[in-house]
Amino acid sequence: MTDRRILLALATAKRRTGSAIATALNLGRNTVQTRLTRLENEVLENPDRRIPPAALGYGLLSFIELHVDQRYLEEITAKLATIPEVLEAHGLTGNADILVRVAAKDAEQLFGVHGQLLHIEGVNRADSALSMAQLVPYRTTALLRHCIKNSN
Repeated sequence: MTDRRILLALATAKRRTGSAIATALNLGRNTVQTRLTRLENEVLENPDRRIPPAALGYGLLSFIELHVDQRYLEEITAKLATIPEVLEAHGLTGNADILVRVAAKDAEQLFGVHGQLLHIEGVNRADSALSMAQLVPYRTTALLRHCIKNSN
């Protein structure tokens, strides 16, 4: 419960020191600092998740479903990790096998990345969908509040 309260305090403020969180949550500064260190090592994602690709000039976002030969899944995953425009990839159930989130500067670059994906051994097909607008941004604050509320 305390960890969730600390995470919520972090999520609801751009910059918050351990001391400020300790004061806001009525906890000891050392307790908060110890837990923050552990959370940073075990729970919190890599800080690069905070940098929107559009801020780097990559304003085009696409979700690409890959249909693959499962025998090559490990090799495909390794190749995906070498393509800088690939922001993340998820294994799926259903018709497609992998969902790849790709950032590109423009349609021409996206076309090139799409071609790279198709040239990976074991990739049979790639279906793209462009993101027109982010309707609900990535978030966990609502989930944290829900967890705290339902843990009492």
